[in-house]
Amino acid sequence: QVQLVESGGGLVQAGGSLRLSCVASGRTFSTYAIGWFRQAPGKGREFVAEINRSGSVPSYTDSVKGRFTISRDNAKNTVYLQMNNLKPEDTAVYYCAADSDRIIDMYVVTIPREDDYAYWGQGTQVTVSA
Repeated sequence: QVQLVESGGGLVQAGGSLRLSCVASGRTFSTYAIGWFRQAPGKGREFVAEINRSGSVPSYTDSVKGRFTISRDNAKNTVYLQMNNLKPEDTAVYYCAADSDRIIDMYVVTIPREDDYAYWGQGTQVTVSA
């Protein structure tokens, strides 16, 4: 089992940047794929980005490609989401999630569903003003 804690959210103007962090407990962090999802007010939770166990294969939803970068440091049990050129439509609660069975393949890209990830953090609020 793994516990996840997100941080780094806040209020930023459109065009600005934030870096979210997701710190995991436990000594088996490198055996988990990690994903970031977000939930805007009145909407369902949607996939943002994910990264494989070694950090060599990132994947993004189309709306954040070229603006967001996911990375991980297994020595620090941490995954990062660097968010640049933020837009008001990026406003949401951002969640990180972990799963030991999720396969992320650079040649076969699949969009994960919520139930593809077993463990979830509590979320961090990101608000982008126009």
